[in-house]
Amino acid sequence: MFLTDSPITFPGLGIEIDPPDGFSLFGLEIKFYALIICVGLVLAAVYCLRRCREFGLSTDDILDVLIVGLPCAIVGARLYYVVFEWETFFVHNQHWYDFLNIRRGGLAIYGGVIGAVLGVGIFCRVSKKHRGKFLPATDMAGLGFLIGQSIGRWGNFMNREAHGGETDSFLRMGLMEGGKQIFVHPTFLYESVWNAVGFVIIHFLSKKRKFDGQVFLYYLAWYGLGRVWIEGMRTDSLWWGPFRVSQVLAGATFLIATALLIYLLKIRKPDPAKMLVNRAAAEAETAEDTEE
Repeated sequence: MFLTDSPITFPGLGIEIDPPDGFSLFGLEIKFYALIICVGLVLAAVYCLRRCREFGLSTDDILDVLIVGLPCAIVGARLYYVVFEWETFFVHNQHWYDFLNIRRGGLAIYGGVIGAVLGVGIFCRVSKKHRGKFLPATDMAGLGFLIGQSIGRWGNFMNREAHGGETDSFLRMGLMEGGKQIFVHPTFLYESVWNAVGFVIIHFLSKKRKFDGQVFLYYLAWYGLGRVWIEGMRTDSLWWGPFRVSQVLAGATFLIATALLIYLLKIRKPDPAKMLVNRAAAEAETAEDTEE
């Protein structure tokens, strides 16, 4: 539910603000939600461009992945939402084509992640130039996702959405609903902080990784763990029967990613020399020795 005309208060923090949900520029209506997501995307891209060589990737590789992954993420995020809101768009709605109108909301993060990973996976498979670069690309994507999601959640704040149920906690957020003020869990804030902390931790862990794909597994485990409990507070979850779809998916990704990390790091014990960046360095060194 959009409550964009509602002031926002945090009584426990002594804060009260009433930000608009957008502004007009040369007659074009621009929503802060979209603008904030774009800021998150740009910062994630800048970070990945600065660190890509540590993962055996070039700046061109990152730009190619962005060109492919971004539209796939948007399509995936929308399809995920529409599938689990099928009746809203195709049963109770006379205008079935409304599912194309993303300006009215309806993008799901997990759908975006799935769409981006599938799109980039296919791209790396069919492109000779990028073959063998999929796992390092997902490592970069995992770190980029955490940046983008941490910042992007503030778009939900501007829209007064993605909040939890009523609470009297210290961090409660006040909104006007149905002519009365309610105090709810600011789940957008919980997730933003969780992702920011995860980014800092995984940023440093990534410097000691031992196999390609390890950082992406860290992302899946960390985000999944946080989303499990945060999703349980939300009032706008997508449902599949009695289950919150994203909560179930978050729990599954956390368990699977954690199990894979334990297996690969403790049992299989990967050889860091097989990572793309180390193989590329070894090949370059061999080429130099040959020339000499």
